[in-house]
Amino acid sequence: MTRLFVGGSVCALAVVIACPAFAQTGSPSQAGSAQTDPTGANVPVNADKGGKPAGTPASAKDATYPAEAEGYGATTGGYNISRWAEDWSKYKDPAKRDDPLDALKYISIDSASNSYLTLSGEIRARVNSTSNQGLVETDAQRLDILRVVGGADLHLGDHFRVFGELANGTVGGVNTGAVAGTQRNDLFLQQAFADVYGKVGNVEVGVRGGRQEFTDGISLLVSARDNNALMFVLDGVRGWVKGSKLRADVFDFNFVNYGTEGLSDDKTDKDTRFSGISVGVVLPKTLFGGSKLFFDPLLWRLRSRDQIWGQVRGVEERIYYGGRLWGTAGPLTVDYTVTREEGNFNGRPIKAWQVFAAQTYRLGKDAAAPRVGLRGDYGSGGDAFDQTKPLRTSFSPFGNNIYYTYGVFVGPINFLAAAPNVSFQPIKKVRLTAEYEFMWRSTLRDAVYRSNGTPYVGTQNVGGREIGQAARLQAVWSISPRLSFTGRLEHFKAGDALTNAGYKSSNFGAGWLSFRF
Repeated sequence: MTRLFVGGSVCALAVVIACPAFAQTGSPSQAGSAQTDPTGANVPVNADKGGKPAGTPASAKDATYPAEAEGYGATTGGYNISRWAEDWSKYKDPAKRDDPLDALKYISIDSASNSYLTLSGEIRARVNSTSNQGLVETDAQRLDILRVVGGADLHLGDHFRVFGELANGTVGGVNTGAVAGTQRNDLFLQQAFADVYGKVGNVEVGVRGGRQEFTDGISLLVSARDNNALMFVLDGVRGWVKGSKLRADVFDFNFVNYGTEGLSDDKTDKDTRFSGISVGVVLPKTLFGGSKLFFDPLLWRLRSRDQIWGQVRGVEERIYYGGRLWGTAGPLTVDYTVTREEGNFNGRPIKAWQVFAAQTYRLGKDAAAPRVGLRGDYGSGGDAFDQTKPLRTSFSPFGNNIYYTYGVFVGPINFLAAAPNVSFQPIKKVRLTAEYEFMWRSTLRDAVYRSNGTPYVGTQNVGGREIGQAARLQAVWSISPRLSFTGRLEHFKAGDALTNAGYKSSNFGAGWLSFRF
C-alpha cells in the first residue's frame, strides 16, 4: 500500500521564561551511557512520564531493538533531546493526562486510522560568562542567549509520519564579538522530514528524508550539540532495519550552512558530505554474570572540499571504522569506543586514531546512589604542519565538545586526557557532579587544537606537553518533568603547551532554565 504524505504544521511558543543565573545548554532529562553527560556521570533524577520512541509501530514493540539503543539518543521521562524520538500515544486516553499541556501531545485527527498530531516546544534562557575568551588575555565575555523552538509531529496511520521544527536564537550581552549562526538566527528551519516505516516479517524497516538531527553513534563523534541555541542538523536521507537483537542504520547527509537572518539563508552545504552505516548488536545478558551490553560497529565517510590542516587548504576524504561497547553490568556502567581514521587530504594519506573510555560505578542499589567514575580520551596528532608526511590528526565529524571542557576550549585532536569524577544526589531531584581533568598533547609534533578543529596559533612551534587541567562542577535540578535548571562552573588552568605560546587560563560559568512540553 502506498500513500502520499505532506508537511506538518509547526507550533510557535508564546511564553518567555527569564533565567536568574548564568547558562549554557541542557534538557530536562538526559541520561544513558557513561558518555551521555559531559562529565561521564549523568543519571536520571526523575522519570515519571514515559513512552516508546516515535516511529515504532505498536504491533512491532516486542520484536524491535531495545529502545535505549536504537540510535535515537536517551529518552528519559518521555523527553528526548531530539523531539522526534518521543512518543506520547498513551495520551490518546484522556484519563492518563495530568494537565492541559498533555492534551497537546495527542490531538486525534482520525481515530479509525490512528492518525494524530503531537505538538512540542521549548524555551531556554541562559547566560554564559567566560574570562580570557579564546585563552587570550581580554575582558570577560557574557552571552545572554534565548532559544525558542516549536514543533509538530504528524502521524498518518501506522506507517507514515512528518515532523517539523522552527527555532529562534537570540544573543545579547557584553563583549559578544562575532556570534555564530548556531547561536543567533531570526528563524531557522531546524527539522523538516518525512518517514515511511513498517514491518517485513518480524523486522521493522523505515526510511527518512529531509532535514534532521542525527545521533546514531558515540556522542563524542556525532551529537545534536544541545550546547548551542540551534541544534546541529543535516540534510539528506536515513534508512533503518531493526530486529530484536540486531539493527542497522544507513545514511547519506550534507551539512547545513547556518545563516542569521531567517529561512532564506540556511542552506545545504554541498561541500561537506557525511555518509555510512551504523550497526547495533545486543550482547547476551549472561555476560559477566548478568549484564545489559551493546556493541555498535560503524563505517563512516566524511568528505570536505574545504578542509584546512596546518597552512594548507584542500579536499579531504576521511574514512572511520571501529566499534563501541557500552551498557551496564551490575553497578558498573561502561562506554568504550575505538575508531581508526584513514583517507586522503590534499594528496597526503590520513592515519589517525581516537579512543574513548568511560566507566562509572554505582555505590548502592538505588538508581540515585552516588557514582564514582574515570574516563580517558585519546585523539592522535602529528605532522599537520609537515606536508611531506602522513596526516595523523584525528577529527570528530560533529562531536559533543563540552565533554572535554565546558568552555569548549579544546577538542580531541592531538589530545590525551584522564578525568576522575563523582556524582551524587544531595537532595531529591538535584544531582551534583564534580570532575578534575588532566590534559596533554599526544605528540609534540603538532599544535594544541580548539574544539572547532583549528589550532592555537604558535603552539606547534613551542615545547611543553601539558595542555592544561580543568576543575568542573555541575548541578542539575529537575524541578518538574518539564522544567529544569542546570548550572556549571569550570576553571581551566593552561599548561605549558599553551602558556609557552602566550595563552592564558580561563574561568567559565553557565546556567540555564529550560521549559519543555
